[in-house]
Amino acid sequence: MKWNRKIVTKLFKEEMTRSKTNIVEIFTDGACSGNPGPGGYGAILKYNEKIKEISGCELETTNNRMEMMAVIKALRQIKRPCNIKVVTDSNYVVKGMSEWMPGWIKRNWQTAQKKPVLNRDLWEELVKLNQLHKIEWEWVRGHHGHPENERCDQLARDAMKNCGKSR
Repeated sequence: MKWNRKIVTKLFKEEMTRSKTNIVEIFTDGACSGNPGPGGYGAILKYNEKIKEISGCELETTNNRMEMMAVIKALRQIKRPCNIKVVTDSNYVVKGMSEWMPGWIKRNWQTAQKKPVLNRDLWEELVKLNQLHKIEWEWVRGHHGHPENERCDQLARDAMKNCGKSR
């Protein structure tokens, strides 16, 4: 069978376009005043031309918990299995999900130093959500001009400042 080069090129371009548009991009950030203290999270979900911002807060929390909650709350917005790219300035989240998790589970939620894994409840939730999707985890340097990261930071800080005011 001989392939028509123009048809193959067209099909390849269509597939590349389709694969790009089937990715949900999630940008997240967390903030905390005191550690522990009041905290907030912010996330942006992008799918094709659609953009959704979410945020929330807790009165007594830590920065790492807010970083994780931003991802959890964003992933809960997605109603069917998807290809997802999570972009965060939290090395804790990225390394936890891409490097540390297998060892923690193998050691029954113990660190390499034989201490209990902190925030296990949230890690377990992330594991469940991670199994529903194909997720790529990407770290970006915070406060270095990344537009979505800066916006998530603002959402998180605004949520933190207003936490408890409407309760």
